[in-house]
Amino acid sequence: MDSLKPTEIVAAMIQTGCTKAALAPSDLLLRGALSGGLLGIATSLALGAFLQTGQLLVGALIFPVGFVMIVLLGLELVTGSFALVPLAVLRGRASPATMLMNWVWVFLGNLIGSLIYAFLLALVLTNAWQIAPAGLAVKIVQVAELKTLAYAHFGLAGWITAFVKGMLCNWMVCLGVVMALASTSTAGRILGAWLPIVTFFAQGFEHSVVNMFVIPAGMMLGAKISLADWWLWNQIPVTLGNLLGGFVFTGLALYVTYGGSASAAAPAGAEATAATR
Repeated sequence: MDSLKPTEIVAAMIQTGCTKAALAPSDLLLRGALSGGLLGIATSLALGAFLQTGQLLVGALIFPVGFVMIVLLGLELVTGSFALVPLAVLRGRASPATMLMNWVWVFLGNLIGSLIYAFLLALVLTNAWQIAPAGLAVKIVQVAELKTLAYAHFGLAGWITAFVKGMLCNWMVCLGVVMALASTSTAGRILGAWLPIVTFFAQGFEHSVVNMFVIPAGMMLGAKISLADWWLWNQIPVTLGNLLGGFVFTGLALYVTYGGSASAAAPAGAEATAATR
């Protein structure tokens, strides 16, 4: 059987958090940039599928391809780090300062990769800005405006809505990270990761790294969004919501109920296996 028990999964979560906390800034930055680009590619693929079919669920079923690539390659998403790296602190194997620096470097890497892909895609969709946006480009503009100006319209209530959508999103995203640790086979890890990611995307929750791509891409394609609109009405509340939801609902919750016996339950080779995730 390639399925791990819950205590073994949490042991792998702890070890993965420790491994991530020990990475050098250069690795965090590069792996974060690759993750930002891959998630952007998955987002544009999913939006294209939604545009062609008119069904958000179709896009949701496709979107996890990017997340799976990130998980299998052991790359860095700040949203997953919000749940796992604090476990290294709780275990006394990393300091709070190390955790915060980990988040900063991964966040920056995710942002760089997302912006690079946003620029390249905007260039392709407009023939280097020689033609007006159409098709997928128009859809990206619409989504970017919905993720910013629609919240701004409601003021504080809109900010709170973005924050809570961020919490709900990263509850599922971090479960995707955890479920990828629930199996020792590649097929099992892919399936485990797929399920929670479909769940968040299909319900329109807010993911900070997805938004690092789609909002700037919309701006490059002509969306009437300012930098202040992007950060005040989406990036800041969504990132804070992602942090709280991922840590409290996934990392901390599972650690509290299973962490006490996780060390004893760690399967043979768990440390080496977790390091690849």
